[in-house]
This record gives sequence, structure tokens and C-alpha cells, in this order.
Amino acid sequence: MDPLSAISEELAEIDGQITDIFRALSNGFQKLEKIKDSNRQSRQLEELTDKMRDCKRLIKEFDREVKNIERVNDPDTSRMLNEKKQTMIKELNSYVALKKQYASNLENKKIDLFDGPTEEYGEQNVLLASSMTNQQLIDNGNQMMDETDQAIERSKKVVHETINVGTETAAALKAQTEQMSRIVNELDSIHFSIKKATKLVKEIGRQVATDRCIMGLLVLVVIGVIAIIIVKLVHPNNKDIRDIPGLAPPAMTRKLLWNPN
Repeated sequence: MDPLSAISEELAEIDGQITDIFRALSNGFQKLEKIKDSNRQSRQLEELTDKMRDCKRLIKEFDREVKNIERVNDPDTSRMLNEKKQTMIKELNSYVALKKQYASNLENKKIDLFDGPTEEYGEQNVLLASSMTNQQLIDNGNQMMDETDQAIERSKKVVHETINVGTETAAALKAQTEQMSRIVNELDSIHFSIKKATKLVKEIGRQVATDRCIMGLLVLVVIGVIAIIIVKLVHPNNKDIRDIPGLAPPAMTRKLLWNPN
């Protein structure tokens, strides 16, 4: 069982990821030694550089986790974790130095390609050319011209790829700009619709409140009329209650002036 798992599962996971990156870096640099083409070497170095960035980030996470659990660890465990971190840093620095060495070699090759051979190399070529026959000189010159043509073609290819990437990037940016413009227009439309809907809701609310007030008044009037009718029927001789227009007063008891009996 991994001793780090007994301390922290997160530390063990980070350590496993860093180990995988170191293994990939080792295999990548071994592969780089077998690559002869400068462009392929540059791409391989870029991939290895990305892996080293990821490794540096993971080492920082490892150090942060060690500091978080440092207060609960005993001194021996803390010392072991710090030594583990230092070992990771040293191994990463070794790969960084190796990357810088390969990058320097590639830069020197580019300088030789565009600036031409140095003076010492030119003197060696003169001494070598003096011992060649005319046919050998012609063949050697043709070979150098072919190599130069190949280097130029590779440079043209790189330039062409760069132009294509730039064109695609410009097209993508234009499409994103148009999309953002459409989104802004849609947001404006939504904002206007919300504002209009809010105003309409307020108007409907005011109408409902007005209708409720009117209905309340009508109910009060009806209740008052009903109350008056009830009181009038119960006390028909009460003169304090005024007659309601349209409602006939109760029939009066007729008294006879002459009673035959």
C-alpha cells in the first residue's frame, strides 16, 4: 500500500499524477533524440513544455495540501513529505534544463540555416573543396542546393500554416463578434418586453382594484336598501323612516265612520 494513502488520499492522487507526468517526460525526451526534423522537434518540445507546466501546478497543489495537514502530522511524516516535494522539484528542474538544452540546439540550427556557415566552417570547406574533383564539387553543390530548397519549402509550409491559422482565427473572432451582437439585441428585446409586461400588469392591477371598489360600494348600497326594506316592513308606522322611491308604502287600516251595529 502506498504510504501516502495512509496520510492523505488527495496527496496520493497528486503523487500518482506527477509520477505519470515524469514517465511521459522521460519517454518524450527519448523520442526527441530520435527526431531529426527541426519542426517536429519544436512541436515535441512544446508538448513536453505543457507537461512540465502541469507538473509544476501539481507540485504546488502537493505543497498546499502538505501545509494543510502539517498540524496533524508528526515530525517524521512532515519531514518525509518535504523530502518527497524536494525530490519532485529536483526531477522537474532536470527536465527543464534538458528542455532548455534542446531549445538552444534548435535555435543554433535556425541561425546556421539563415546566417550561413561560420568562418571556421568556411575554411574547412575550402580545404575540403581543394581535394575534390569537379564532378564531386558539382554533386556536393547540388546536394547543398537541394537541402537549401528543402529548408525553404519547410519554411514556406510553416508560413502557409501560420496564415491559415490566422485566417481561421479571424473568421472565428468575426463569428463570435456577430453572435455577441445578436445576443445583445436579443437582450434588449427581452428587456423591452419585460418592461412592457410590467406596465401592463400594473394597469391590470389598478383596474382590478377599481372594479373591487365599485363592487364593494354596490354591495353596501344593496345591503342598505335591504336593511331599510326590512325595517319598513317590521315597523310600518314608523315615520322616521323615509319611503324608498318606487316602493309603495304599506296599506293603511281603513276605519269606518259609521258602524251599523
